[in-house]
Amino acid sequence: MFRLIKETSKGKARRGELHTDHDIIPTPIFMPVGTAGTVKAVDTSTLTDKIDAPIILGNTYHLYLRPGNTIMEQAGGLHAFMNWPRALLTDSGGYQVFSLADIRKLEADGVVFKSHLDGSSHKFTPAQVVETQRILGSDIMMVLDECPPYPAEESYVRKSLDLTHRWAGECLDAFRSGDGRYGHRQFLFGICQGGVYPELRRKSVEVLSGMGFDGMAIGGLSVGEPPEMMYEITDVSTDLLPRDKPRYLMGVGTPGDLLESVARGVDMFDCVMPTRNARNGMLFTRNGIINVRNARWKTHFSPADEGFPSDLCTNHTMAYLHHLFRAGEILGIQLATAHNLTFYLWLMEQIRSQIEDDTFYDWYPGMAARVTSRL
Repeated sequence: MFRLIKETSKGKARRGELHTDHDIIPTPIFMPVGTAGTVKAVDTSTLTDKIDAPIILGNTYHLYLRPGNTIMEQAGGLHAFMNWPRALLTDSGGYQVFSLADIRKLEADGVVFKSHLDGSSHKFTPAQVVETQRILGSDIMMVLDECPPYPAEESYVRKSLDLTHRWAGECLDAFRSGDGRYGHRQFLFGICQGGVYPELRRKSVEVLSGMGFDGMAIGGLSVGEPPEMMYEITDVSTDLLPRDKPRYLMGVGTPGDLLESVARGVDMFDCVMPTRNARNGMLFTRNGIINVRNARWKTHFSPADEGFPSDLCTNHTMAYLHHLFRAGEILGIQLATAHNLTFYLWLMEQIRSQIEDDTFYDWYPGMAARVTSRL
């Protein structure tokens, strides 16, 4: 599934490829988040023809609740349902369980939770989560895990880790005992947990690496801990993760986070930030971050990032975008979302190029400073 192409002469940055039946995905890669079968405010043709995303992410929890497994199977899986021709990764719902702490109950064999839609009661077990992802037909499936909150006592995280490891084994058993429904290969990734405790992180990597998953994820970060702590735990984890398997840092993050995490050996990322922040009027550009609602852009009759290859920067000025957001026009959100996703995918392309040329570590500190500045 994974081919390692290039490692830098210093540090841990690496270039590779994920081979799925729907696409060959260059790494490092950022995956736009399509929670409910749609990347908000952009259609599939925009994602393929303009943004050129080779893989996107769907959410098992949300799709299980609506439209539900029956309709999804009748549709022929998520690829067919949303008319998406490229690769798909689905999460397990573990993070949503974490975020619904007030309306869920952890049990030894799974988690009982109430729907955020209508209050109805449901249960996710490891086998059931695998079955739902079989029905969704994603190329990459994730195990069910528990994501501890931050902060959390070490005793709680240790107990949580035992549960996550048990569920991971049960997910793997269910995965190996069944087959896909739609004629393409599916892969299963494990998720390492352990909170912000390096020894627990090392234990989790050791246990899960020995199980034989197709790829390995680092979960439970970007949940409120300081960035430097996130980078430290990422560094600890990638020191031990298998060299020949893809490494996926879940739910991260800002452009600066992507650069810092690639420097620490990560291959895959997802985050709602480029789409969510676009809806709030925030643009990511090669020169820094822009709040389009600020009055300074009212008479700025140039694009946000002159020469950048997005429709927003090619065809529209900041004054126009400022007007659209002030007027509450949907087009503003569409343009900003497409631009931010184009920027994220462009940044990953630049990262891969710098790794190929073995210049990444000379280049990335300056790029991180630029893209995280406020304009």
